[in-house]
Amino acid sequence: MKLSQLYTHLDTLSPFDTQEKWDNSGLIVGSMDDEVKAIKLSIDIDEELLLNTKENTLLIVHHPLIFSGLKALDYQEYPAYLLKIMIQKNISCIAMHTNFDKSHLNRYVAEKVLGFKIVEVDEFIVYMDIDMSFEKFVLHVKKVFDIKHLKTVCSDRKVKRIALTTGAGASLLSQVKADLFLTGDIKYHDAMEAKMRKLLMIDIGHFESERFFSDILAKELENLDLEVIISSSNNPFTYLD
Repeated sequence: MKLSQLYTHLDTLSPFDTQEKWDNSGLIVGSMDDEVKAIKLSIDIDEELLLNTKENTLLIVHHPLIFSGLKALDYQEYPAYLLKIMIQKNISCIAMHTNFDKSHLNRYVAEKVLGFKIVEVDEFIVYMDIDMSFEKFVLHVKKVFDIKHLKTVCSDRKVKRIALTTGAGASLLSQVKADLFLTGDIKYHDAMEAKMRKLLMIDIGHFESERFFSDILAKELENLDLEVIISSSNNPFTYLD
């Protein structure tokens, strides 16, 4: 199957023109005329993934390998080293990042992972209504995301409305209209601002909140006459007890 046919299918599924201006979703490596023999899905691209990927495979990933312009390709540096392997093995790549967040990922995590009904969607932010103590909700989050230790901005008050943005959504903090905001990569000054706004926060992790990407997309590609492989994406962080 031609890569162009797959690109059109993906664009219909989650339009690339809905991505954020700073994003680089779309065709990252390859040509629309490439003949694709198999599809492999992953959150990111690393050396292990590429070494275990057959030639003429299309990688569909969540995070673009290239975000900004490259001025040189030093094959000893990241990401040029990975690009060299891809070119040698004729591995093409399409990234589905902020467009997929909006069309699929945030909604899936809200409904299928957290298990709540969405009551409102505002671009990257999805809202759900609950009636639960903060302490009880923390236990629920730990269980569904399989996280032992949570970084929070906490309170003992009841939670009525929660907001969710998968990945790193703390930059949206000022736009959140809820009691509690779930997102990843919460920084110190994000927490200070949240306290000022009397907004509860729970850091659900970048990888932990996005690790469902491949499973979601695989279901959307079931009817294609191609082998679709879900790669075991690895969290770059190791947490020590």
